[in-house]
Amino acid sequence: MGLAINDASVIYPSAEGRDPVEALRGINLTMGENEFIVALGASGCGKSTLLNLIAGFLAPTSGEVLLDGERVSGPGADRSVVFQKHALLPWLDVRENVAFGLKLQGVDSKRRYRTADKFISLLGLDGFEGSPVYALSGGMQQRVGIARALTCDPKLLLMDEPLGALDALTREKAQELILGIWEETHKSVFFITHSVEEALFMGTRLIVMSPRPGRIAHRFDLPFSRRFLGGEAARQVKASRDFIELREEVLKIIFADEEAA
Repeated sequence: MGLAINDASVIYPSAEGRDPVEALRGINLTMGENEFIVALGASGCGKSTLLNLIAGFLAPTSGEVLLDGERVSGPGADRSVVFQKHALLPWLDVRENVAFGLKLQGVDSKRRYRTADKFISLLGLDGFEGSPVYALSGGMQQRVGIARALTCDPKLLLMDEPLGALDALTREKAQELILGIWEETHKSVFFITHSVEEALFMGTRLIVMSPRPGRIAHRFDLPFSRRFLGGEAARQVKASRDFIELREEVLKIIFADEEAA
């Protein structure tokens, strides 16, 4: 069944004499298996609020969020979140960080380390299992965070600007890495970014959100990640005429929204 968001709205209550804030209004969205949906929009459009709804960190003021037909009422092991800041535990090494979620679930050490090592290898971190995470580069720390999110075998991987703090070259390599992992694991991914190019390259679907109150104003089906995974070089995909034309179309939408806000 996958994910279904039905007419969901979020209003943050008034605080310190301020008026209530309507963050989201009338969100309708479905996601099937092995989809990669990217949310894009100007700052303050409610992208992170939408991710927090799906994660169960936040309840809708009205409407509902369903996963496989069951109402989402809080966080769960069926959803894992990767944040922009990796949120790793600095006193633990790479293997212990990756295995941490399984430890919380009561999985025995032999099984959780075997699972952790599988994803450490998948993320290209072989040889760093015993390294303290604070000694790693930013890109490697983010890979540890992704590996940790995958160890619990979630149905849905939620990624809140996970590449935003990386330098340009590392970011492009990380985009390709995430797409390879998505193809191999067949997870569904909900991904937030501020980069139009990143959104178009990585997603199978793009939703562009309007300024507050956040609504899904535009939807696009995207072929570019499939083309990359089919063997076309990433820079060739991003330099293609149809990619550039769609990038300019989406940029015009976002700039118009910012001017109107």
